[in-house]
Amino acid sequence: MIAGNPTPKKNLTRSKEMNVLGSKMHYLEAGEGRPLLFLHGVPTSSYVWRNILPYLAPLGRCIAPDLIGFGLSDKPDISYSITNHIKYIDGFIEALNLKNLIIIMHGWGSIIGIDYAMRHENNCEGLVFYESFLRPLDKENISLPYQEQLHALQQQEKFNELASDGAAYVEQMISQMGLTALPQDEMTAYRQPFSQKMIKPLLDYLRELPKGNGQLTIDKLIDDYSKKLIKSKLPKLLLYSVPGFITTVATVMWAKEHLSHLEIVDVGEELHFAQESNPQMMGEVISAWLQGVRAHEK
Repeated sequence: MIAGNPTPKKNLTRSKEMNVLGSKMHYLEAGEGRPLLFLHGVPTSSYVWRNILPYLAPLGRCIAPDLIGFGLSDKPDISYSITNHIKYIDGFIEALNLKNLIIIMHGWGSIIGIDYAMRHENNCEGLVFYESFLRPLDKENISLPYQEQLHALQQQEKFNELASDGAAYVEQMISQMGLTALPQDEMTAYRQPFSQKMIKPLLDYLRELPKGNGQLTIDKLIDDYSKKLIKSKLPKLLLYSVPGFITTVATVMWAKEHLSHLEIVDVGEELHFAQESNPQMMGEVISAWLQGVRAHEK
Protein backbone atom coordinates (compact mmCIF):
# COMPACT_ATOMS: atom_id res chain seq x y z
CA MET A 1 0.00 0.00 0.00
CA ILE A 2 1.15 3.53 -0.60
CA ALA A 3 1.82 5.82 2.33
CA GLY A 4 -0.52 8.56 3.34
CA ASN A 5 -4.27 9.00 3.33
CA PRO A 6 -6.54 11.82 2.16
CA THR A 7 -8.04 13.92 4.92
CA PRO A 8 -11.44 12.42 5.86
CA LYS A 9 -14.41 14.51 4.75
CA LYS A 10 -16.67 15.16 7.72
CA ASN A 11 -20.41 15.86 7.71
CA LEU A 12 -20.76 15.72 3.93
CA THR A 13 -22.89 12.57 3.76
CA ARG A 14 -26.16 13.03 1.88
CA SER A 15 -29.34 10.99 2.40
CA LYS A 16 -31.03 10.05 -0.88
CA GLU A 17 -33.50 7.57 -2.31
CA MET A 18 -34.10 5.79 -5.61
CA ASN A 19 -37.09 3.88 -6.96
CA VAL A 20 -36.13 0.28 -7.66
CA LEU A 21 -38.63 -2.36 -8.82
CA GLY A 22 -41.49 -0.20 -7.56
CA SER A 23 -40.06 0.42 -4.07
CA LYS A 24 -37.98 3.18 -2.51
CA MET A 25 -34.40 2.28 -1.72
CA HIS A 26 -32.65 4.68 0.62
CA TYR A 27 -28.92 5.30 0.42
CA LEU A 28 -26.16 7.46 1.84
CA GLU A 29 -23.85 9.25 -0.55
CA ALA A 30 -20.59 11.13 -0.02
CA GLY A 31 -17.91 12.37 -2.39
CA GLU A 32 -17.93 12.30 -6.17
CA GLY A 33 -16.22 10.56 -9.04
CA ARG A 34 -15.76 6.83 -9.57
CA PRO A 35 -18.28 4.82 -7.52
CA LEU A 36 -17.59 2.88 -4.33
CA LEU A 37 -20.56 0.70 -3.36
CA PHE A 38 -20.90 -0.26 0.33
CA LEU A 39 -23.13 -3.27 1.10
CA HIS A 40 -24.17 -3.88 4.70
CA GLY A 41 -25.11 -7.09 6.49
CA VAL A 42 -28.01 -8.09 8.74
CA PRO A 43 -29.46 -6.72 11.00
CA THR A 44 -27.75 -3.42 10.20
CA SER A 45 -28.18 -0.80 7.46
CA SER A 46 -26.11 1.81 5.66
CA TYR A 47 -25.68 3.33 9.13
CA VAL A 48 -22.92 0.79 9.83
CA TRP A 49 -20.73 2.58 7.25
CA ARG A 50 -21.23 6.09 8.65
CA ASN A 51 -17.74 6.29 10.17
CA ILE A 52 -16.02 4.70 7.15
CA LEU A 53 -17.47 6.88 4.38
CA PRO A 54 -15.49 10.02 5.35
CA TYR A 55 -12.19 8.20 4.72
CA LEU A 56 -13.21 7.13 1.22
CA ALA A 57 -15.17 10.21 0.13
CA PRO A 58 -12.00 12.00 -1.06
CA LEU A 59 -11.37 9.10 -3.46
CA GLY A 60 -14.75 8.67 -5.13
CA ARG A 61 -18.52 8.65 -4.98
CA CYS A 62 -19.35 6.57 -1.92
CA ILE A 63 -22.82 4.98 -2.11
CA ALA A 64 -24.21 2.93 0.77
CA PRO A 65 -27.74 1.62 0.16
CA ASP A 66 -30.10 0.16 2.72
CA LEU A 67 -31.02 -3.31 1.48
CA ILE A 68 -34.69 -3.62 0.65
CA GLY A 69 -36.57 -4.17 3.93
CA PHE A 70 -33.78 -2.63 6.02
CA GLY A 71 -32.92 0.82 7.29
CA LEU A 72 -34.99 3.53 5.63
CA SER A 73 -35.72 1.49 2.49
CA ASP A 74 -39.28 0.34 1.86
CA LYS A 75 -40.48 -2.97 3.28
CA PRO A 76 -42.74 -4.33 0.52
CA ASP A 77 -44.73 -7.54 0.94
CA ILE A 78 -42.15 -9.84 -0.69
CA SER A 79 -39.95 -12.74 0.26
CA TYR A 80 -36.71 -11.30 1.66
CA SER A 81 -34.69 -14.12 0.16
CA ILE A 82 -31.11 -13.65 -0.95
CA THR A 83 -32.43 -14.00 -4.51
CA ASN A 84 -34.65 -10.95 -4.10
CA HIS A 85 -31.93 -8.95 -2.34
CA ILE A 86 -29.72 -9.67 -5.35
CA LYS A 87 -32.47 -8.52 -7.75
CA TYR A 88 -32.94 -5.23 -5.88
CA ILE A 89 -29.22 -4.45 -5.73
CA ASP A 90 -28.89 -5.31 -9.42
CA GLY A 91 -31.75 -2.89 -10.04
CA PHE A 92 -30.19 -0.26 -7.79
CA ILE A 93 -26.85 -0.41 -9.63
CA GLU A 94 -28.66 -0.17 -12.97
CA ALA A 95 -30.88 2.72 -11.81
CA LEU A 96 -27.86 4.77 -10.71
CA ASN A 97 -25.89 3.68 -13.81
CA LEU A 98 -22.88 2.73 -11.68
CA LYS A 99 -19.80 1.76 -13.69
CA ASN A 100 -16.38 0.37 -12.74
CA LEU A 101 -17.35 -0.37 -9.16
CA ILE A 102 -15.28 -0.87 -6.08
CA ILE A 103 -17.57 -3.04 -3.92
CA ILE A 104 -16.97 -2.92 -0.16
CA MET A 105 -19.01 -5.57 1.62
CA HIS A 106 -19.90 -6.95 5.03
CA GLY A 107 -21.77 -10.05 6.18
CA TRP A 108 -24.97 -10.78 4.22
CA GLY A 109 -24.02 -7.96 1.84
CA SER A 110 -20.98 -9.97 0.77
CA ILE A 111 -23.15 -12.72 -0.72
CA ILE A 112 -24.97 -10.09 -2.77
CA GLY A 113 -21.77 -8.24 -3.68
CA ILE A 114 -19.58 -11.21 -4.63
CA ASP A 115 -22.40 -12.74 -6.66
CA TYR A 116 -22.81 -9.45 -8.55
CA ALA A 117 -19.07 -9.10 -9.14
CA MET A 118 -18.71 -12.62 -10.50
CA ARG A 119 -21.61 -12.03 -12.90
CA HIS A 120 -20.41 -8.54 -13.89
CA GLU A 121 -16.65 -8.70 -13.50
CA ASN A 122 -16.15 -6.23 -16.35
CA ASN A 123 -18.11 -3.62 -14.34
CA CYS A 124 -15.91 -3.96 -11.24
CA GLU A 125 -12.60 -2.33 -10.41
CA GLY A 126 -11.93 -4.15 -7.13
CA LEU A 127 -13.44 -5.94 -4.13
CA VAL A 128 -13.12 -5.36 -0.39
CA PHE A 129 -14.24 -8.10 1.99
CA TYR A 130 -14.86 -7.81 5.72
CA GLU A 131 -16.57 -10.63 7.63
CA SER A 132 -17.63 -12.03 4.27
CA PHE A 133 -18.88 -15.37 2.95
CA LEU A 134 -15.92 -16.18 0.68
CA ARG A 135 -16.50 -19.93 0.57
CA PRO A 136 -19.18 -22.42 1.60
CA LEU A 137 -19.45 -23.00 5.32
CA ASP A 138 -18.92 -26.44 6.74
CA LYS A 139 -18.31 -27.87 10.19
CA GLU A 140 -14.57 -27.29 9.81
CA ASN A 141 -14.68 -23.53 9.15
CA ILE A 142 -17.58 -22.25 11.28
CA SER A 143 -16.46 -20.14 14.23
CA LEU A 144 -17.62 -20.96 17.74
CA PRO A 145 -19.66 -17.71 18.06
CA TYR A 146 -21.41 -18.51 14.75
CA GLN A 147 -22.13 -22.06 15.94
CA GLU A 148 -23.59 -20.68 19.16
CA GLN A 149 -25.89 -18.35 17.21
CA LEU A 150 -27.09 -21.21 15.01
CA HIS A 151 -27.79 -23.32 18.10
CA ALA A 152 -29.78 -20.48 19.67
CA LEU A 153 -31.81 -19.99 16.49
CA GLN A 154 -32.78 -23.64 16.44
CA GLN A 155 -34.80 -23.00 19.56
CA GLN A 156 -38.35 -22.09 18.56
CA GLU A 157 -38.68 -19.58 21.38
CA LYS A 158 -36.07 -17.39 19.68
CA PHE A 159 -38.38 -16.92 16.71
CA ASN A 160 -41.24 -16.23 19.09
CA GLU A 161 -39.08 -13.62 20.81
CA LEU A 162 -38.32 -11.99 17.47
CA ALA A 163 -41.99 -11.95 16.50
CA SER A 164 -42.90 -10.18 19.72
CA ASP A 165 -40.17 -7.51 19.69
CA GLY A 166 -38.02 -7.17 16.60
CA ALA A 167 -36.21 -4.04 17.81
CA ALA A 168 -35.06 -5.71 21.02
CA TYR A 169 -33.93 -8.73 19.07
CA VAL A 170 -31.83 -6.53 16.77
CA GLU A 171 -30.15 -5.00 19.82
CA GLN A 172 -29.44 -8.48 21.17
CA MET A 173 -27.92 -9.64 17.86
CA ILE A 174 -25.68 -6.59 17.52
CA SER A 175 -24.53 -6.83 21.14
CA GLN A 176 -23.67 -10.53 20.74
CA MET A 177 -21.74 -10.00 17.51
CA GLY A 178 -19.67 -7.00 18.62
CA LEU A 179 -17.05 -6.36 21.29
CA THR A 180 -17.83 -2.64 21.60
CA ALA A 181 -20.80 -1.43 23.65
CA LEU A 182 -22.57 1.22 21.57
CA PRO A 183 -23.98 4.47 22.97
CA GLN A 184 -27.75 4.36 23.32
CA ASP A 185 -28.38 6.80 20.46
CA GLU A 186 -26.38 4.63 18.06
CA MET A 187 -28.13 1.46 19.18
CA THR A 188 -31.45 3.25 18.74
CA ALA A 189 -30.51 3.94 15.11
CA TYR A 190 -30.07 0.20 14.55
CA ARG A 191 -33.26 -0.69 16.41
CA GLN A 192 -35.53 1.93 14.89
CA PRO A 193 -36.35 0.32 11.51
CA PHE A 194 -37.86 -2.75 13.17
CA SER A 195 -41.09 -3.30 15.00
CA GLN A 196 -43.61 -6.11 15.36
CA LYS A 197 -44.95 -5.22 11.89
CA MET A 198 -41.54 -5.03 10.21
CA ILE A 199 -39.79 -8.26 11.21
CA LYS A 200 -40.26 -10.27 8.01
CA PRO A 201 -36.85 -9.20 6.58
CA LEU A 202 -35.22 -10.58 9.75
CA LEU A 203 -37.23 -13.80 9.84
CA ASP A 204 -36.51 -14.57 6.18
CA TYR A 205 -32.81 -13.93 6.75
CA LEU A 206 -32.64 -16.21 9.79
CA ARG A 207 -34.38 -19.03 7.95
CA GLU A 208 -31.90 -18.77 5.07
CA LEU A 209 -28.73 -18.37 7.15
CA PRO A 210 -26.11 -20.97 6.07
CA LYS A 211 -25.87 -23.74 8.64
CA GLY A 212 -22.77 -25.51 7.39
CA ASN A 213 -24.62 -28.56 6.08
CA GLY A 214 -24.57 -27.58 2.40
CA GLN A 215 -28.29 -28.27 2.02
CA LEU A 216 -29.70 -24.79 1.37
CA THR A 217 -30.07 -22.95 -1.93
CA ILE A 218 -27.78 -20.28 -0.57
CA ASP A 219 -25.02 -22.86 -0.05
CA LYS A 220 -25.04 -23.59 -3.79
CA LEU A 221 -24.96 -19.86 -4.56
CA ILE A 222 -21.89 -19.37 -2.37
CA ASP A 223 -20.21 -22.46 -3.81
CA ASP A 224 -20.81 -21.23 -7.38
CA TYR A 225 -19.42 -17.73 -6.88
CA SER A 226 -16.54 -18.98 -4.73
CA LYS A 227 -15.26 -21.09 -7.63
CA LYS A 228 -15.40 -18.03 -9.88
CA LEU A 229 -13.73 -15.85 -7.24
CA ILE A 230 -10.74 -18.20 -7.17
CA LYS A 231 -10.23 -17.53 -10.89
CA SER A 232 -10.89 -13.77 -10.70
CA LYS A 233 -8.03 -11.36 -11.37
CA LEU A 234 -9.79 -8.39 -9.79
CA PRO A 235 -7.77 -6.63 -7.05
CA LYS A 236 -9.00 -7.79 -3.66
CA LEU A 237 -8.60 -6.62 -0.07
CA LEU A 238 -9.49 -8.97 2.78
CA LEU A 239 -9.95 -7.30 6.16
CA TYR A 240 -10.26 -9.58 9.15
CA SER A 241 -10.63 -9.35 12.90
CA VAL A 242 -9.63 -11.74 15.65
CA PRO A 243 -11.44 -13.80 16.79
CA GLY A 244 -13.95 -12.95 14.03
CA PHE A 245 -17.50 -14.15 13.57
CA ILE A 246 -17.73 -15.27 9.92
CA THR A 247 -14.08 -14.95 8.86
CA THR A 248 -12.01 -17.44 10.85
CA VAL A 249 -8.22 -17.69 10.73
CA ALA A 250 -8.73 -20.84 8.64
CA THR A 251 -10.71 -18.79 6.09
CA VAL A 252 -7.96 -16.15 5.99
CA MET A 253 -5.42 -18.91 5.23
CA TRP A 254 -7.75 -20.35 2.59
CA ALA A 255 -8.03 -16.94 0.92
CA LYS A 256 -4.26 -16.46 1.01
CA GLU A 257 -3.80 -19.81 -0.73
CA HIS A 258 -6.64 -19.62 -3.26
CA LEU A 259 -7.30 -15.96 -4.19
CA SER A 260 -5.00 -13.98 -6.48
CA HIS A 261 -4.30 -10.24 -6.46
CA LEU A 262 -5.17 -10.27 -2.75
CA GLU A 263 -4.00 -8.11 0.12
CA ILE A 264 -4.84 -9.20 3.67
CA VAL A 265 -4.95 -6.84 6.68
CA ASP A 266 -5.81 -7.44 10.33
CA VAL A 267 -8.04 -4.57 11.53
CA GLY A 268 -7.93 -5.40 15.23
CA GLU A 269 -9.69 -7.39 17.91
CA GLU A 270 -13.37 -7.79 17.08
CA LEU A 271 -16.08 -10.29 16.29
CA HIS A 272 -18.17 -8.76 13.51
CA PHE A 273 -18.20 -4.95 13.73
CA ALA A 274 -14.79 -3.34 13.20
CA GLN A 275 -16.75 -0.45 11.66
CA GLU A 276 -17.81 0.36 15.23
CA SER A 277 -14.71 -0.60 17.21
CA ASN A 278 -11.95 0.53 14.84
CA PRO A 279 -13.36 2.72 12.04
CA GLN A 280 -10.22 4.82 11.65
CA MET A 281 -7.97 1.86 10.92
CA MET A 282 -10.55 0.25 8.66
CA GLY A 283 -11.11 3.49 6.72
CA GLU A 284 -7.41 4.24 6.35
CA VAL A 285 -6.55 0.70 5.22
CA ILE A 286 -9.24 0.70 2.51
CA SER A 287 -8.19 4.20 1.43
CA ALA A 288 -4.51 3.26 1.10
CA TRP A 289 -5.33 0.02 -0.74
CA LEU A 290 -7.58 1.87 -3.20
CA GLN A 291 -4.89 4.45 -3.90
CA GLY A 292 -2.49 1.59 -4.59
CA VAL A 293 -4.94 -0.07 -6.99
CA ARG A 294 -5.42 3.14 -8.93
CA ALA A 295 -1.70 3.94 -8.96
CA HIS A 296 -1.08 0.53 -10.50
CA GLU A 297 -3.56 1.35 -13.28
CA LYS A 298 -1.46 4.29 -14.46
